[in-house]
Amino acid sequence: MNTTLALGHAASGKSNWAETEIMQLEGRAVYVATARVLDGEMRAKVELHATRRGAEWSLIEEALDLPGVCADRRRGEVVLIDCATMWLTNLMLDGMGWEEPTEAWISAMKSSPAHFIVVSNDVGGGITPDNAMARQFQRDQGALNQRLAAALDRVVLVTAGMPQRLK
Repeated sequence: MNTTLALGHAASGKSNWAETEIMQLEGRAVYVATARVLDGEMRAKVELHATRRGAEWSLIEEALDLPGVCADRRRGEVVLIDCATMWLTNLMLDGMGWEEPTEAWISAMKSSPAHFIVVSNDVGGGITPDNAMARQFQRDQGALNQRLAAALDRVVLVTAGMPQRLK
């Protein structure tokens, strides 16, 4: 199994679980950050994650081109993509669709000899948002998660830091 989807709600511990899982695998740890750092709160979160990971990780910052990043990965790399939710946000903010890039991304992961763990937020468990843009995001995130879950080898739901294997 070379591909895993780690799902969870906000602050569920999914990134921490994924980092721990990557460190248990043999290979060079690569962290792919999809977030755009636009404010102090996000900067603090990025710094917290970087401190927790430590210096042994390689870092790739890529907001949009996950297919290209994944296609460039090599045997012996264990890659954490954190996260699909920020990637979808970036696509939406840039006025881009997500379906074609998702298929290219999945294809690139499946064709690569590297091992991948993708972190994504499960946004369907909360309330229905009160505005059209947020509702569209919730629908698209749910559809993206379903597509990733169907295509990847393993799916883990992380709640309160505890993993539950779904697939």
